[in-house]
This record gives sequence, structure tokens and C-alpha cells, in this order.
Amino acid sequence: MDDKCEMTQETVGEISPADEDPYAYLSRDFSSENFKIEIKNMPRYYGICEFRKLLNNTLKLNSNKIKTPKRNSSYAFVCFRNEEDRDKAIKVLTEYKWKGKQLHAIYAKPSADPLVKKRKKEFDDNNASKKQKNYNLPVNDQIKLSTIPLVDTEYEKQLSLKQEEIASILCNLGKDLASANLEIQSYIEKQQEKYNGLPCELMDIRFSNEINGYRNKCEFTIGINQENQLPTVGFRICAYVNGTTAIGPVEHLDHIPDSMKLAVKVFEEFVRSSDLEVFNAEFQTGHLKQFSVRTAPEQLMVIVGIHPQKLPSEKIAEFKEKLIEFFSKGPGKDAKVTSLYYEEIVKRGPGESRIPATFLWGETHNFETIMGLKFRISPEAFFQVNTKAAEVLYQSAIELAEPTENSTMIDVCCGTGTIGLSFAKHCGQILGLEIVPQAIVDAKENTIINNITNSDFFVGKAEDILGSVCYNSKFEDVFAVVDPPRAGLHQKAVQQLRKIKKINRLIYISCNPKMASKNFVDLGRRETKYLQGECFVPVKAVAVDLFPHTNHCELAILFKRWDLVKKELPTID
Repeated sequence: MDDKCEMTQETVGEISPADEDPYAYLSRDFSSENFKIEIKNMPRYYGICEFRKLLNNTLKLNSNKIKTPKRNSSYAFVCFRNEEDRDKAIKVLTEYKWKGKQLHAIYAKPSADPLVKKRKKEFDDNNASKKQKNYNLPVNDQIKLSTIPLVDTEYEKQLSLKQEEIASILCNLGKDLASANLEIQSYIEKQQEKYNGLPCELMDIRFSNEINGYRNKCEFTIGINQENQLPTVGFRICAYVNGTTAIGPVEHLDHIPDSMKLAVKVFEEFVRSSDLEVFNAEFQTGHLKQFSVRTAPEQLMVIVGIHPQKLPSEKIAEFKEKLIEFFSKGPGKDAKVTSLYYEEIVKRGPGESRIPATFLWGETHNFETIMGLKFRISPEAFFQVNTKAAEVLYQSAIELAEPTENSTMIDVCCGTGTIGLSFAKHCGQILGLEIVPQAIVDAKENTIINNITNSDFFVGKAEDILGSVCYNSKFEDVFAVVDPPRAGLHQKAVQQLRKIKKINRLIYISCNPKMASKNFVDLGRRETKYLQGECFVPVKAVAVDLFPHTNHCELAILFKRWDLVKKELPTID
């Protein structure tokens, strides 16, 4: 163990930051940065997915990675897997006209390794920025700043700050909608007069009384603590792009429950005694990479993630046996793990899915209770990280939707069915759709566990199956609840929501309203050949604090069809 630490320190100290080569990674292993081009004169409006489809589907150019400095940038960088594909792309794109713009493609230099680049900058520049000054703080304080920056702020003040942030986002939404759709401009302006500059009513922020130890899931990184140079299980101080791969401990963080902290502590002993190296993100070497923990009442599921590199199957089998022994009979028994999984985390190519976790020992699932319903949770399944606050969120969504026994609720991005099944006793029918097959398996099992008979769930992308799912609705009153990933809904899913006339209203739940703002605006844009169907306008919104001590909260917005709003407000021109 000591030898391993000494090797780490020696390796770090061999080269002065001023002498490090920020392009050394290009020769260590394959990188598509070696085959990069710059495309100039891009059209004013385009989507990344739309651009990727043009490159790979229409022009058959086999692009590997697309990077733009900002949304709808006038230039973009595209990487390829080999020289032949790169050269073909330059020839094809330079002769191609897209959306009225004549594209122009040229060779581009590879990007410098951000970690090495930052080390060089810090070495050469003593006048560090405010962020860099934070790196001089003790590791515990750095981790606290990056995970729970508001922990030392009174909770009432935290709520006030979040309410103000949501109000600012809605204010901008109103301005964007007014300019994006002249037909609703008068309505938006009257709403802004009524609600102090907002396009809709914003209710007071809601929260759960449990503000500490609330997280039921965390993904911890396995790496090196920069203070003691020991292998550590915890959180990264910051993202790789900000110049460090250092890991800090988590036992002092208020939002993590004690049972999870104990699991981290005992597994850290396993890591430090293991003959497998800690994964090195800079050089892409080593094995021990991630430790995920999911808690539930009287249950604790752990998923140990490694990069197998070139380990023989016998070595991997031996590692799995050691894990089982450690948590079932060894020192790890103190953590009271009830479910143990093994996962291989490797770099994925375009279109490749994450390798599912392998069950090793104990129970196969966790079980949680929300609003009196019991839910089965798989390792990969989405489940809100704050169970108590999720109840507040789902109850708020029910209030916004105002469902009846003659309503069909479409649960888009349904996960394990938690939102849909929470609506079940308030609706006549629940129809859920989700891209993750295992989540749908869990959702269907959850209907059986809770003896719910008016629900059904379907596997597929929202943009592909939403229409066919809605076709199964039994009632005239059809509304959707959308709870997509952080980045928001796929553009095609928004198009489908607009196009399907049966859906008369929707509740959009977002954990990052800024990233979802394009979805919000697209729901309310004027009708075009790309956005067919009557637009939606925001009517009422509420924030729910699922993440105390952080800058984040959930936002639920009720959108209604414009023709429905006009009927309710006959004076609108």
C-alpha cells in the first residue's frame, strides 16, 4: 500500500508543470482529437442532434464527436475516427449547402488536455482566479463548496434565493415567448402585469422538513486525495476540465445519510488493500473507478464500478469473489449491505449503451414508499434522490393537473412509474413510456405490488412512441406529465407533444429549468412546419426544493393549449 502511494507521488513530481506536454494524451491511446475539422458558416438556427443526423445519416460521414462553443454557434468542431473519414468530410462539407448557408470545412488542431493546460497556467501565473483560490482551501472545504455551497446559509434564506432564481427564469421565459409567438404576445403581457413581470402565477416554494441526510443515492468516485495522496472514495473537487482529478472525503457533508457514509468508509479500506490500481482519469489507467450507493428503509444497495482494462476473466472473477466475501463476512459487513452489484464502466462509442450492472449477492432490488405506494428499484432505475421531498413534488403535480376519473395521464419519461402510479387513484387511466427497458420492467412490477389495474407502460423513445401510446387513451381528457433528464426533452419529443391534439395540457417537471428553457419556449412558439399543432402557454408554476443546501430545486409548470386558454379567457383577442 505504501509503495503504491509513493509511486503516485513520484509520478506526479517527475515533470514540472511548465514542461508538461498538453498534447501528450494524443500518443498514449486513441483520440478522435487527432482527426478534427472545423466547419464554418453554420446556419443561424440548428440543433446538435439535427446536425449529427445530417453528418451521419444524410451525408454518411461517420462523425465521432461534435463540439460547439455555444448553442447555434456559427462554427463547430467535428472529430472522426481516422484520417480517411476526416478528409472525406472536408471534401463533402465544403461543397454542401445547409439551411441556406454554404458550409466550409478545414483541418483543426486537437484540443489541449485541460488538466495539463490548467497546471501550466497555475505554474506560470501566480494571480489565480477566485476559483483557483478555492483550490488552496482544505480539501473538506473544497468538497463542501462544490456539493452543498449553501449549507452555512439559513434554510429560509436558501428557499428565498431559489424562489428568486425561479422567478428570474420565468421572467425570461415570458419575454422569450412574447417574441417567439405574436399570437400570444398580448396574453403574455397581461399575465406579466398581473404577476409582477412573470408569464404565469408562481406559487410559494415547497419543501420537505428533512433537509439533512436526505439523499437516497450517490455516485462516489474512487481516486487520490491530494492532501494525503491516499486512495480515497468520495467526490471530485471539480470537473476534469477545471484542471484536477483529486478526490475529497464525504463524511462531513450534511446531505449524505450516515448509513451511506459508513459504506464509503468501509469500502475505502477495501480499495486501499486491493491489488487493483485506482483509476487515473488523466492517463486512463487503473481499474477501481466508482462506488454507487442506494439507500432505502433497512436496505443498502452498492454497485462497485471498475474499468476492466485488459484484466483476464479469471482476475475479474476473483475480484467479484473478494467483494462478496468483504461485504458478507469481512470488514464490510459493518456497512449492512443488503444488495451487491458489479459494473464495468468503459468509454462508450457512438450509439453504445452502458453495460448493465451484474448482480453478485443479497437482494436484487431496493424498495421505497412514496404517497403510500411501494416501489421496486433496480440499480440503473431513475428514482428521485430525496424521497420525502418527492412526495411533495408529486402532490404538487397532481394539484396542477387537476385530474378526474375521466382523465388519461401520459407519463413521459416515466422511469419506474413513480409519478404515474402516484396519479393512479386520481385518474381513470395511466399510460407511461420510458427508454430504459429495465425501468419499464420495474414499473409493471410496481403496478402488481400496489394492486393498480388502470396503468400500462411501454418501452421506447418518447419521440418514437408517444403517438401510439396516446392512441390507447380511453378518455377525452388527456394530459401529459413530463419529467425528463437534466438536459430536457429531445426536440422531436416536443414536436410530438405539440402535434398530438389529444393532449390538452401538460406538467413539465425540470431539475434544471435553465437547460429546459428551450423546451419551454418551443412549446409556446408559433406553429411552423417543424412545430405543428396549437401551442402551449404557461398557466401556473411551483418550485419544490428536493436539494437542500445546494443551488438547485425542481420546477413544475402547468402548460395549457392556447385554444383552451382562449376559451377560459374569452376577452383575449
